[in-house]
Amino acid sequence: MAGWRARLGVLVPSVNKTMEPELYRMAPAGVSVHFSRIREKEDTIEELRKMADDIPRAAAELADAEVNIIAFGCTTGSLIGGVGYDEELIRRIQETAHVPAITTSTAVVRALKELGIKTVCVATPYQEELNIKEKEFLEWHGYDVISMKGLGRRGPEIADVPAKCVYDLAKEVFRPKADGVFISCTDLRTLDILEALEHDLSRPVVSSNQATMWMMLRQVSIREPITGYGTLLARPSKD
Repeated sequence: MAGWRARLGVLVPSVNKTMEPELYRMAPAGVSVHFSRIREKEDTIEELRKMADDIPRAAAELADAEVNIIAFGCTTGSLIGGVGYDEELIRRIQETAHVPAITTSTAVVRALKELGIKTVCVATPYQEELNIKEKEFLEWHGYDVISMKGLGRRGPEIADVPAKCVYDLAKEVFRPKADGVFISCTDLRTLDILEALEHDLSRPVVSSNQATMWMMLRQVSIREPITGYGTLLARPSKD
C-alpha cells in the first residue's frame, strides 16, 4: 500500500516544476507524497498573496486523499504577508483539512535552528523586492543575514536555472563567518548540489525543499536519516 508509513500532502504553486520531483526523491520507503496545485504564474507580491485564496479548495482535495499532514510549498508565498503570515496560512489549511500543517518558510526557520545556524548567507532566484521581504522575515526570527543575493528571475524562469548556476551563487554569497547557507525557493533545483556545497564550504546548507521534507517527516514522527541531501536530513532530529 502506498504511504503505509505516512502520506504527505503539499500545496504547490501551479508554475512550480521542481518541488514534486525533488520531494519524491527525498521520500523514504513507505512514505508517499501527494500534491494539489494553487494558481500562481508570476512571483509578484500581488500574485503570491492571492495564493492564499485558493487554500480551501486545494487543502480539501488533499484531505480527500487522507494525507497525514499538509505543507504550503512556497517560500516567499508563505512569508509575503509579514510576521505571522505563515501561521495564518497554517490555520487556514488546518481549518479545512483537519490535519497538521506547515509552510516552507516555517520549516526553514526550524531547520536553521536545528542546525545551530544563527548567522546565515542567503541565495535566491528572486528579484530584489522579494529578497527584502525574506530578509525581514529571517531577521525577525533572530537570524543575522550577512549576505544575500538573487538572480532576478521570476515565474517559470526559476525552474530552468541550472544547478551549476545555483551552486555558483551559493558560493558567491558565502562568507567565512557564516554558520551556514540557505538556498531559497521550492522551484529552484538544489538536491544535486547540497552535498557538494557542504563539503566545499564546510558549513551546513539548507534549501527550501529539503527543509519542507524534513519538517513534514518530523511532524509525522519519521526520523530516520536520509543521506545524499545534506546534513539536515542525514541525522536524526533532536526531538
